[in-house]
Amino acid sequence: MKNRIFILIHKNKYFIQFIYGLIILNVIALILESYKELQIEFGKVFYWFEVFSVIIFTIEYLFRLWVSDLETKYDGSNIIKRVKFATSTLGLIDLIAILPFYLPMIFPFDLRIVRILRLFRLLRIFKLGRYSKSLQTINNVFKETKSELTITIFVAFVLLVLSSTLMFYIEGDAQPDKFSNIGNAFWWSIATLTTVGYGDVYPITALGKVLSAFIALIGIGFIALPTGIISSAFIDKIQENRAKNKDKKCKCPKCGTEF
Repeated sequence: MKNRIFILIHKNKYFIQFIYGLIILNVIALILESYKELQIEFGKVFYWFEVFSVIIFTIEYLFRLWVSDLETKYDGSNIIKRVKFATSTLGLIDLIAILPFYLPMIFPFDLRIVRILRLFRLLRIFKLGRYSKSLQTINNVFKETKSELTITIFVAFVLLVLSSTLMFYIEGDAQPDKFSNIGNAFWWSIATLTTVGYGDVYPITALGKVLSAFIALIGIGFIALPTGIISSAFIDKIQENRAKNKDKKCKCPKCGTEF
């Protein structure tokens, strides 16, 4: 029985397609539910669809937890394997996908907290990472470039702090309402370094304008840095996957035809 369930949830394409489609429909339902007119007219439909989805996702989670001791990637006893699955990234995503539905039944939350918990339903889209090869590729790319991206983020943080501090001392006296402290200047620094430039906060002194132009130029090159790292790793991963698929092809020993 356990082996059959393991094969069903891991290898049965119809089950995988069903869960895949249910996740997509949940995201669509969450978007449609935000329209008040649709919520008023189809509120019961949304509610019962949510109940149906939670039941399916709960059964799926319990099945995965039950058969996780058959997973070869986990070491240890059956209990340890189940704990490793429950604390894994995908296991936590599966749990978070259903937990917001049950928590208000157990604990008397304020209505605002309930609304926030309902937003966690959007995390169900991350369950697609288990079934989508594209999402798995993206996840692998981020894992392989983690050290490079960490350095980039650290450098960005240093630039943000440095530029916002300098702008506070340069523009603080001229614009005490907008650059009253380094925290307020931080918003300008983010908008400038990321080249967004909302225009709600900007320098008016000559030195402040020079610094702003310099930070904006740095931002153009800085934004391209993580983009180049991810793009390069993504292309390498695609080529690697293509090479693996090509190696899997077999040749006929008589005619040499690949199949």
